[in-house]
Amino acid sequence: MRYDLVIFDNDGVLVDSEPISNRLLAAYLTELGHPTTYEDSIRDYMGSAMHRIHELVLERTGRRLPADFDTTFHSRVFDAFRRELEPVTGVADVLEKLNADGVPYCVASSGSHERIRVALRKTGLYGLFDEQRVFSSEDVGRGKPAPDLFLHAARTMGVPPERCAVVEDSPLGVQAAIAAGMDVYGYTAMTPAAKLARAHARFAKMAELPQLLA
Repeated sequence: MRYDLVIFDNDGVLVDSEPISNRLLAAYLTELGHPTTYEDSIRDYMGSAMHRIHELVLERTGRRLPADFDTTFHSRVFDAFRRELEPVTGVADVLEKLNADGVPYCVASSGSHERIRVALRKTGLYGLFDEQRVFSSEDVGRGKPAPDLFLHAARTMGVPPERCAVVEDSPLGVQAAIAAGMDVYGYTAMTPAAKLARAHARFAKMAELPQLLA
């Protein structure tokens, strides 16, 4: 394999969480007086760190979200995850193949550490990671589309950016990976391929990924 590290996004790439979290985000924003459809949430917030949601709402409306917005939203999301969340089809096989081939991998997500761990535990993927391979935007302060998170993950794992591949399903994540100087592979199961046009390559099924990385 031509890469020394494969960096996976979490939501929508490892776990099938985007339909759940965007449904709940749209409902909560609407409840707070910011009418938002599921499609709006996917378009505007998918792949974002929480601070970007606050920034966009303030920019568009001149109103700040409540101080307890993050806590309330995460509580709702975690409850739904524990009931509904499933792994992305085929991703466990990809991780096991990387393990068998001796290729290091990690997860780098805009979500909080708690969100990542809740998701990976519910889906049975947590055993395929260890604490040293879980990275969150909480670690760097600026989430995607800034490159900080991916650069932090690569630096911690001891791999130069040009030797890293990133697996992403959001335009913001693709933008961040490119800014970090990494090749990025766009997963199009949920995101229209045209929105990931800047990716190094695009694929619709996880079973296709190992061959792309080879």
